[in-house]
Amino acid sequence: MPHSNASKALMRNASRYSVILLSFLLLNIHPYRLLAQGSQPEALQALRAAVRAEMEANDTDKTIWAYHDHDKTPDADGTYLTIETRQGTLRRLIALNGQPLSPGAAAAENQRIEDYVHDPAAQAKARKNSAHDGAQATELLKMLPDAFLWSTVSETPELITLSFRPNPSFSPPDMQSRVMGAMVGEMVIARNGNRIRTLRGQLSYNVLLGFGLLAKMFKGGTFDVERRLVGADHWQITETHVHIGGHALLFHSIGQQEDEVKTDWKPSVDDTLDEAARTLNAQH
Repeated sequence: MPHSNASKALMRNASRYSVILLSFLLLNIHPYRLLAQGSQPEALQALRAAVRAEMEANDTDKTIWAYHDHDKTPDADGTYLTIETRQGTLRRLIALNGQPLSPGAAAAENQRIEDYVHDPAAQAKARKNSAHDGAQATELLKMLPDAFLWSTVSETPELITLSFRPNPSFSPPDMQSRVMGAMVGEMVIARNGNRIRTLRGQLSYNVLLGFGLLAKMFKGGTFDVERRLVGADHWQITETHVHIGGHALLFHSIGQQEDEVKTDWKPSVDDTLDEAARTLNAQH
C-alpha cells in the first residue's frame, strides 16, 4: 500500500542531515591539525581536547539505542519510533501532523518495514549512503582548522564556550566547504569528559555559485545542534534545527528547513532488523 506524499517526504528527510552538521559532529579529524593562524591558543587547546574525546568515543562507544524522533519539515510533521540494531536502523512512523496514523497508513507502515527487512539491496543502499556521508564529513572536518578562526567566549566550572568565524585566507575547494567556511557561531564544550554539547551558527554572507545563477544560499541561514548525555558517558544528538534558504538552477529551492527532536532514549535490545521489526509491530 503506497504512502501519502507527506509520509514519503518524511521518510526521505528522516535519515538526512546537513553535510555541514555532519562535518562537525562525526568528529573524525586528526587533533594535531587543529592549528589556525589567528586563533587563540587556549581555544584551540579546548577544541583539541574535545576532538580527542569525541574520537575516542566514536571508536569505543558502540551502544545502540531506541528512541522517539519528532521530525518537522515544510512537507509534514512526523513522529517515529526508532530502533538501532547491529544491522542498521529501523523506524516506524506513528503520527503524522500531530495525528495517529489511520488504519490504512499503519498497514502501509507494516508493509514498508516488512519489505525493507527482506530487501538486501535497500539495506546495502542505506549503508552506502551512510558511508558516503561519513566520508564527505571527514573531508570537511580536515578543513576545519583552515576554515575558521577560534576564540574563547566564556568559561564556567561546567562549560567552555568557543566562537568561530570564517578565516579570510581559507580557499574552499567545493560547495560543501564553501558553505562551511561562510559560517560564524559558537561551540559549547562540557568540561566533564570534554564533550561537545552545543554547536550553533549562521551564514555570515550569501554563498553563490555561477554568480548566483547556479546556486545561492542566503545570508542569515542558521543551524543549531544539541547533544546531551542519554546514559552514563553516552552522548547523542538530541536536537537538530536547520533553517537555510536559497535556490539552485535559477528557480528551484535548495533550502533546508528541519527541526528534529529525539527523546525517550533507552538502550536497544534488538540486534537484528528482524528483531526490531517485531518490536515495532508489537508496540503498534
